[in-house]
Amino acid sequence: MQLNLRNPLIFFDLETTGINIVKDRIVEISYVKVSPNGKEESKTFLVNPGIPIPPESTAIHGISDEDVKDCPTFKEIAKTLATQIEGCDLAGYNSNRFDIPMLVEEFLRAEVDIDLNKRKFIDVQTIFHKMEQRTLSAAYKFYCGKDLENAHSAEADTIATYEILKAQLDRYPELENDINYLSKFSSFTNNVDFAGRMIYNEDGKEVINFGKYKGQLVDEVLKKDPAYYGWVMNGDFPLNTKKILTEIKLRGFNSK
Repeated sequence: MQLNLRNPLIFFDLETTGINIVKDRIVEISYVKVSPNGKEESKTFLVNPGIPIPPESTAIHGISDEDVKDCPTFKEIAKTLATQIEGCDLAGYNSNRFDIPMLVEEFLRAEVDIDLNKRKFIDVQTIFHKMEQRTLSAAYKFYCGKDLENAHSAEADTIATYEILKAQLDRYPELENDINYLSKFSSFTNNVDFAGRMIYNEDGKEVINFGKYKGQLVDEVLKKDPAYYGWVMNGDFPLNTKKILTEIKLRGFNSK
């Protein structure tokens, strides 16, 4: 089944130095950009992360320090990527929990201003888990009848993810071929920041989603515990989380 698109949809996958959104960096990014008219274009970048790639990460994706030593840094390709992503919705495998927060962090570090808050995000893994409860390789075998060769290669994983979503739409008639629907269906929580440290409650208000203040309104926490803001800003939290928290804090000042 071909996708019913209003905006271009970018399927993408990242390979990284690790899984810590704050400390780790991208070493490879691959994407397939699907236009509403069905046109597809793809691109893969190897990226010099500026830090050593741990052997355990190389063992997974096969990318070593030697492979990326002469490659551009993310900052050097950030504006090009932002131009490609601008106005597009995004899709990936486990992308809502990892790839999108990691990508946003890299853009913030590169000081490239790209607003993804109005975009739609489709997480093919979430659809898969809600329907079948498996892994990417198993999903590819289950939906497409193929073995996933070169797993943990960003390009192979990206193409497999694209094929899986189309096969999911063919298999499940209850899934609507609509980006708004798929975005909502593949989201577990209504995040305020991309890392999910803050989420919207049923009333559409921001609440803390971790720690001792979990479930409490962000603006109320900032009022009753002024030191909380400084703790987050000086702590090991994603730049996007700090940015959103600052916006909420400033909004509180402006409403006085």
